Amino acid sequence: MRIAVVGATGLVGSVMLKVLQERGFANEDIIVAASEKSVGKELDFAGRKLKVVLPSEAVEMNCDFAIFSAGSKVSKEFAPKFASHNTIVIDNSSCWRMDENVPLVVPEINIDAVKPSDRIIANPNCSTIQMVMALAPLDMEYNIKRLVISTYQSVTGTGVKAVNQLDMEEQGLDCEKAYFHPIYRNVLPYGGDMTDDGYTTEEIKLVKETQKILNKHISITATVARVPVCGGHSESVNIEFEKSFELEDVRRLLSEFSGVEVMDEPKKNIYPMPIISQGKDEVFVGRLRRDFSVKNGLNMWVVADNLRKGAATNAIQIMQALINKYPRG
Repeated sequence: MRIAVVGATGLVGSVMLKVLQERGFANEDIIVAASEKSVGKELDFAGRKLKVVLPSEAVEMNCDFAIFSAGSKVSKEFAPKFASHNTIVIDNSSCWRMDENVPLVVPEINIDAVKPSDRIIANPNCSTIQMVMALAPLDMEYNIKRLVISTYQSVTGTGVKAVNQLDMEEQGLDCEKAYFHPIYRNVLPYGGDMTDDGYTTEEIKLVKETQKILNKHISITATVARVPVCGGHSESVNIEFEKSFELEDVRRLLSEFSGVEVMDEPKKNIYPMPIISQGKDEVFVGRLRRDFSVKNGLNMWVVADNLRKGAATNAIQIMQALINKYPRG
């Protein structure tokens, strides 16, 4: 099998290569592609060196799959080119997510949204992925009516420049800034770009992507914040259900859902934290408690490694599911 990783030199791309090795693809033909400035660079993969090529070169190599994490501009240009060569593209950018002809997939929830003829599949935003993993089993049982979301997102979600800014500010050094304000010992009440209505693009993604994956009729409002954490997004999620629930049943449903781990013993100081999620593929859920201000209200705290389940792992899980569902050749 020939698999291209487009954007292989970035934060998510490097994790994709790691996850490919972990999930049994170490012996496959892996093509690593990136921008011109990285061409010729060698990347370590499963004990061998892979030389970086341009996406335009990778297109011509007739790959079975191409996993993208190179930004919307690259995806818009090259995803259709790969698809025209019968390559299945799994794209981690926002480029295709809201295209009505492109499935937006978290494999544990809606892999059936992918048709045999689909050649471009969208990977949701990292914050969306971890949240819908915790919401899906509850929505199936109780029907979600409304969501109020606040996120506390790692600098790794912005990229290498943001990680470097946090490191340099911690050391009292000057550097090129990813954020307009300092991030060290600070919280920035936005993520992405501001829009005319006062919401940010990251907040809009949470609303629209969740509705596309779960139910377009769910009412959703979101606030995104960037915090000085390097690895792992956290979310406070307030849910209003159509149906009544018991907390014991909520814990059971979450515990039984593949990919979710319940950590909910707050009196013993056991609850999800970013430091626990780093390097793991599970979505961690805790601080489960009733919201007594509304009928059928629930509060929960959701944490996951945004580079793994929030990006790389989810994309590779999509590929694995499609290999099993629609064997190629």
